Amino acid sequence: MDELEIKHNKAKKMMLWVGMISMTMTFAGLTSAYVVSSSRADWLSQFEMPDAFAISTLIILLSSISFFLAKRALLSQNIKQAKILVLTTFLLALTFVYFQFKGFGDIIAQGYYFTGAESSITTSFLYVLVLLHLAHLFAGMVILAVVYVRLLQGKYSGSNPLGFELAHLFWHFLDVLWIYLYLFVLLYR
Repeated sequence: MDELEIKHNKAKKMMLWVGMISMTMTFAGLTSAYVVSSSRADWLSQFEMPDAFAISTLIILLSSISFFLAKRALLSQNIKQAKILVLTTFLLALTFVYFQFKGFGDIIAQGYYFTGAESSITTSFLYVLVLLHLAHLFAGMVILAVVYVRLLQGKYSGSNPLGFELAHLFWHFLDVLWIYLYLFVLLYR
């Protein structure tokens, strides 16, 4: 690897870190607003968190494990296993999205909506947090699809894993972010 390529790789990693820090600050601001808003008289302290969100949390943890194993397979030059595990990660991501929307359905079944007379500030915050995370997750799913296609094209190897590693880091970031959001909303009443 020449010096210019090393500099480009470092720049790409730095850009990803800046983006993830920016996303972290966005969610930190939203969770801070959640804390401040919880002192309102109309705050729902007895709101029941749907089980679908717990299931989706387990699924996203499994997706992190499958992507970790995919990276190990790539670094071991087992490209076939890496392809299978990236595809597994993508399918787990789709399952995560399904359970997120199931959770929204459960909130609606409890009688709470995003806006309107049946909405509450508590559930509105929950909708915003989850939908914003889902937007980032969709970006992660696009990245997973690109990684998979590049694996099919033979663009990655154990000696050339940069794009794969960046996707891997971003995916784990999304997983940790969701776990933080889930635990925050679950435990902060």
